[in-house]
Amino acid sequence: MSEQPIFKSIFGKDWDNLPPVMRKHYANRPYSTDVTVVEGTLYVMCHGPIKWFSWLFWLLRGIPPHNENDVLVKVNFESDANSQSFHFNRTFHFKKRKLYSFKSRMVQIKGSEVIEIMRSRLGWKMNFVWQDGQVKLKHKGYILYFFGFFIPLPLTFLLGEGNAEEIPIDDDHFDMKVTITHPWWGIIYQYRGRFKIGIADE
Repeated sequence: MSEQPIFKSIFGKDWDNLPPVMRKHYANRPYSTDVTVVEGTLYVMCHGPIKWFSWLFWLLRGIPPHNENDVLVKVNFESDANSQSFHFNRTFHFKKRKLYSFKSRMVQIKGSEVIEIMRSRLGWKMNFVWQDGQVKLKHKGYILYFFGFFIPLPLTFLLGEGNAEEIPIDDDHFDMKVTITHPWWGIIYQYRGRFKIGIADE
């Protein structure tokens, strides 16, 4: 098991420039059972294609295609004892829907290039960088994970371009925003809010 965090090689030379809250956020080590917990509330919005095909998004257990404010969300960032993957285990507490679980895992391809793989084996490819005082996840397309291979999918024109940012507030809080922008309909999906770094579950 490496003593170095998974994301140290992803951020590269910028790792040492990250503020304490970001280093806590990305402290998980590979090949370990590390867990980091964050909790917060999100504003969740969708319209256009994501709203029209919401049944498909619910079925695939991906981003929740829902409109609601002040949604309590808990996220466990979990290491994998058998790999270098970084797992997201998100729980959304919607007011008028049952508890919703959205799970995915991130895999480093090279340098700052990362792919987030959903349960459906669809993936979001991005560059993960520290820039302008915030962590930025910059869209590089979609893939299908198939028998260990990452197959590019030309879906940006249909699903839109996904980007995200995380802004440090203090040593224990950060703001985050995920936005999907379609070339025709503009912003078709977004969730944003503030999270606090908590204590890992025992």
